[in-house]
Amino acid sequence: MHKKEFNADGTLKDEVRQQKLSLGAHPEAIDSYARRVKEEYDEWKRLDETEPEPWPIYTAYDFFTEQEKKEFNPDGSLRPEYIEYAQKIGISESALEQLEWRKKMEVDNYNKVSASHVEQGINFGAWLMRGRIEDSRTYGQRRQQMEQDLQNFEPEDSLPFDRDTAY
Repeated sequence: MHKKEFNADGTLKDEVRQQKLSLGAHPEAIDSYARRVKEEYDEWKRLDETEPEPWPIYTAYDFFTEQEKKEFNPDGSLRPEYIEYAQKIGISESALEQLEWRKKMEVDNYNKVSASHVEQGINFGAWLMRGRIEDSRTYGQRRQQMEQDLQNFEPEDSLPFDRDTAY
């Protein structure tokens, strides 16, 4: 909520009230504004306590591809069976270490971003998941639009997909 103007309990800060008065605001208008915001704050607080919104917990692992889930553990470390397979097909140990390091960094970054968003009241994982769901819903529409664009000789850089991978 308006952190610069209001205290954590939803009341108008005294310095903000004084500033508004010095700018010529009517005291009753300031009181009315403060009262409306406080009522709204109290209602949101009551709803949070009595009917909290669902807060699904997503981990970085939830965003791994199916292939990545076969190769990596939820913490980003490589699965022993994948390491064994990769060494059999000639992938070097240093390449595997690099792969594992990158995935661990990805997991750590997800966790840091998610934690910082929680402090702001934002469910980062749910936000990402909604985006993925929306993308999957509109894929058919975007593909159909691309077919139309190709028929109309639209420039390739304006297409939603690479022409060679869309079919």
